[in-house]
Amino acid sequence: MARKRARPVVLVAVLVVLAAVVGYLWLGAGSDQPSAAPASAARGAAAGQRPAGTRAESVPAVRLDALSAPRPEPVPGERNPFRFQQKAPPPPSSRPAGPGGVDAGGAPAQSAGPAPPPPIPLKFIGIVERARPRGTIAVLSDARGVYYGREGDVIEGRYRIVRIGVESIEMIYVDGRGRQTIRLSGS
Repeated sequence: MARKRARPVVLVAVLVVLAAVVGYLWLGAGSDQPSAAPASAARGAAAGQRPAGTRAESVPAVRLDALSAPRPEPVPGERNPFRFQQKAPPPPSSRPAGPGGVDAGGAPAQSAGPAPPPPIPLKFIGIVERARPRGTIAVLSDARGVYYGREGDVIEGRYRIVRIGVESIEMIYVDGRGRQTIRLSGS
């Protein structure tokens, strides 16, 4: 019989503790104010004003009328975040170049030629020697894998091996855009 009476007492005790925790959190323990703030809030509420530092002041004002205001026209040549292109380079200077490759304004003269091709991203990691006539095989690598080739072979469909040396390899783009010497890195 004592067990049946203990259940309602425990249930009431749990409900009282739960109500105390909820009341504590709801009445201001979760706010960022010191413990003296509720007393000053009560004085400010009696005077008809809001105390400083309350959560209502930290919320920014929403101005819906600004949404209907006319938007400024985009200026040509500025960055567009919805386009995935690089900004066009500035036009070459129309001022004549002076001595030493410097134009009349003091800025270095710009060449009108095409930009050089990007560097070839392969590493030259070694050589395999064979006794056959075309016996030297170069071993190249990048993040995607390891490649083997002789002089004249095309690697990855983009690069051609021109010459294999003891400590370096010369490669060009298949379309002939540029030539690059890659030194032996060993790894």
